[in-house]
Amino acid sequence: MHVTAFDGHRRLAGGALAEVALAVKHAAEGAAAGPLLIFDDATGRVVDVDLRGSDADVVARLAAANDADGAVASDPPAPPADAPAPAGGRRRGRPSLGVVAREVTLLPRHWEWLSAQPGGASVALRRLVDTARRAGADADRRRAAQEAAYRFISAMAGDLPGFEEASRALFADDRARFADHAHAWPPDVADHALRLAFPGEG
Repeated sequence: MHVTAFDGHRRLAGGALAEVALAVKHAAEGAAAGPLLIFDDATGRVVDVDLRGSDADVVARLAAANDADGAVASDPPAPPADAPAPAGGRRRGRPSLGVVAREVTLLPRHWEWLSAQPGGASVALRRLVDTARRAGADADRRRAAQEAAYRFISAMAGDLPGFEEASRALFADDRARFADHAHAWPPDVADHALRLAFPGEG
């Protein structure tokens, strides 16, 4: 997770969560003006971090939480070693490819069209979904960037001049107008908002 921390309207640190959390902890123990906030750069959401204890305590808690979040369900248990193999030495059915079976309800004409496609209905459906995902990928990224930027500016610039106008420009995908209204904000807030809203631009 890549995050950015702010001390009031001043950018404090950016990078991996553990690194930034320690920077925030040290700032809180020092002369930080506050409030101290950590934002997830992917979503714009505030990240809550338990800063109690030593640096090692903070890092250990974050590592444990990361391990828990990354845990996945284990594979189904393997059959006993002495279980008899089916005739021919192979188990029946298709090999496991990670597919998930679920019900799909379509009209007869849809089933007829799918069944006539190379590979049959399942292959055709997977191909259609992949094509739609690729076609919508840019729009999905644009929407995610807008939502992340809006969460960030709502927390950091909601009471600053030009917030409403900047919000409208954000969702209109108008970078120039967004930058114009954000120009009145503290520089670190405006710069970070632009990076979230229009990644890779400017």
